Amino acid sequence: MNYRRAIDAVQQRLWPRATAGAKIEPVAGWDLRAVLIGVMVPMGMTVLNLTMFGVALPAIRDSFNLEADTVAWLVTSYTLPFVMFMPLYGRLGDGLGKRRLFSVGIILFFIGTMLCLITESLELLIVGRVIQGIGTAGVNPLCIAVIAELFPDRERGRALATWSSTGPATGMIAPFMGGILVDHFGWQSMFWTGILASVVALWVVRRYVPRLAPKPQPGFLRNFDWIGMALLSGAIVMLVAYLSSRSLTGVEPLQDWRLALATVVLGLGFWGWERRHAHPLVPLNLFAVPNFSRTSLAAGLRMILMSSEGFLIPLYLTDIYDVSSTQIGMLITLQAGALLAAVRFGGPLADRWSRRFPVLIGFATQALIMIYFANLPETLPLWGPALGIAIHGGAAGLSLAVLHRLAMDDVPVSQSGAAAGLYSMMRFFGSIIGATIGGVILRQALDYYASPLHAYHLAFWCWAAVATLAVVVIWPVREAKARAVATQH
Repeated sequence: MNYRRAIDAVQQRLWPRATAGAKIEPVAGWDLRAVLIGVMVPMGMTVLNLTMFGVALPAIRDSFNLEADTVAWLVTSYTLPFVMFMPLYGRLGDGLGKRRLFSVGIILFFIGTMLCLITESLELLIVGRVIQGIGTAGVNPLCIAVIAELFPDRERGRALATWSSTGPATGMIAPFMGGILVDHFGWQSMFWTGILASVVALWVVRRYVPRLAPKPQPGFLRNFDWIGMALLSGAIVMLVAYLSSRSLTGVEPLQDWRLALATVVLGLGFWGWERRHAHPLVPLNLFAVPNFSRTSLAAGLRMILMSSEGFLIPLYLTDIYDVSSTQIGMLITLQAGALLAAVRFGGPLADRWSRRFPVLIGFATQALIMIYFANLPETLPLWGPALGIAIHGGAAGLSLAVLHRLAMDDVPVSQSGAAAGLYSMMRFFGSIIGATIGGVILRQALDYYASPLHAYHLAFWCWAAVATLAVVVIWPVREAKARAVATQH
């Protein structure tokens, strides 16, 4: 009974509407409140790792004396496998059981974190980050698929909003804690929190997440689309290498024709293979589901903005304001607090008003904040960037849970894992683009401009354009009720 009282306490804070009025019914003997806690903890583990590493980037850069585009690869070495393996986890989760895949991923994350903790070389740090990315790749698609499969439609929006609040809630603590660890014990010390978080996450998942597919489907692994996985992974790797080739091939970014050709060949090969395969890794028919493709693209653009800001802001604060890691953590905590408040506000607002408008408002505000940063003078005190960071977090939070709901609204339950994996892959592919292109733009601008401030201003103008593009992409999206009315008329 103790764990139920603990869950009720968390429920009252994170999901007050459900506690006050709506009763959450158990499904197949499982208390959905406990299930929600079960998927929130591994999400918290992932965000803890991401936000702490962002705070430590300036210290790692100085420790290894790295250029800006090479620093970006420290982020990309995690996000690249993180994105590549998302559809794999989604499809395997449909056939082998989502809880089993959760456990495998958390164990891999633990191994990668141990490597990062003990390493003294850049190469081994990157290897550890790759293994971490492979391990956490399943968290987002599996969590979304579990919620979409277990929670009834009337509860699904609040469940996704509550689950989505895990990220900013963790982000309110992790940056400040990470800054203190980096300043006092060195950047490697932050990985101890990942070790502890992975142990807790594994226990919670095994206890509270049900086996939605208790027995493997006959021949599932034999019939799995391994060739499609290899082609997709190869295309993503070649594309990212093409965008930031200097650190790999010595050729300036966007100029290595060999990498561009390999990207095109592998991409076309993947598309052709998926069209003919009986059980494709990426069911292309999902793009015919109303709103799925546009919402997935908008979610990817949102993550480009979040990733670029997460990469640029710590370096910007260090180079322009000469702040410590602890101060960086405190400023990023402002963003997380605003993000959390907006996530909790955005879901109910979409239920009462329209799911599309919170997303439009969020993207438009992000564009304005990027323009704000692009015109920020270095003479302005630290409260200037702090204000921009907080408003940007609130704007990003408005669209988070709403995009999840729009993407999954019309997807059949039988394809929930595949759809969640594809949506998450497209969403977090933006993380790779944001960090990779952000590093390239910043390095080129630093080489061109005598003033570092002007280089950062150019980078912020680029991301203002991305936010404006997101507004254009999401504008035609229509909700299920609106489509039904249009069809009747």
